[in-house]
Amino acid sequence: MPPPDITGRTRLIAHLGVPTDSFKAPMIYNPWFREAGADVVVVPMGCEAADYPAFLPLVFRLRNVMGALVTMPHKVSTVALLDEMSTAVRVSGACNAVRREPDGRLVGDMFDGEGFVRGVLRRGRAIEGASALVVGTGGVGSAIAASLAGRGLSRLSLFDTTEASAEGLAQRLREHYPALTVATGSNDPAGHDIVVNATPLGMKPGDPLPVEPGRIAPSAFVGEVVMSAETTPFLAAAKERGCATQVGTDMLFEQIPAYLDFFGLPSTTPDRLRAIAELVY
Repeated sequence: MPPPDITGRTRLIAHLGVPTDSFKAPMIYNPWFREAGADVVVVPMGCEAADYPAFLPLVFRLRNVMGALVTMPHKVSTVALLDEMSTAVRVSGACNAVRREPDGRLVGDMFDGEGFVRGVLRRGRAIEGASALVVGTGGVGSAIAASLAGRGLSRLSLFDTTEASAEGLAQRLREHYPALTVATGSNDPAGHDIVVNATPLGMKPGDPLPVEPGRIAPSAFVGEVVMSAETTPFLAAAKERGCATQVGTDMLFEQIPAYLDFFGLPSTTPDRLRAIAELVY
């Protein structure tokens, strides 16, 4: 008989966000932990935004919590709760991984952008010298924008319904990447080599599309962060245009090895994670 998945010795990684019914990470991490023989489990925790500033420090008061995966809507608000943060967190203004140091300090990092970029490059698409549109400048969008900039992007357009969010990110990017041309205020995808939906649009039936798909060049690469379906309406529209696409879960598979290193856990490859994942849509 195999050992139980959870024992009194099991260490927990909290998966924090709402709504939890769209979470895919536990279906990827937990099969890998079983295969690797790691007594660790990822547990979804649906914490509301109003409760989060008080809840996160309390989670890390538990002896058997070793870390947290952070998703919408908490990636930006996490930054103020950290004792130490990576450069990626400083530039993007968001955080999606937190661990507790032996002295109790909370250390944060951001891997969404790296995961997205690794997926683009794995498909043979060039980022250096390219032009990109990122729609949505919350936690995930900011991270993707920062990682694209770090790979030599030449022109970046940012759009968010909250103009101050897009402008704040643009200013941070200009400070760290002075050679990058950054514009805000338009979600027109025309003329861009890479188009990214980094908004929640597509999570609910009937959501509007984040951009006008008829304006996307057929040669463009279109990426999605929504994971409620493998092919969202936005990606379906992009495929009809002839675009190469990247589904939301690809970002997860590509960034998980970096997460595992951050938590000091046995690491693996994106391909191995895809082979053993137990995804349900």
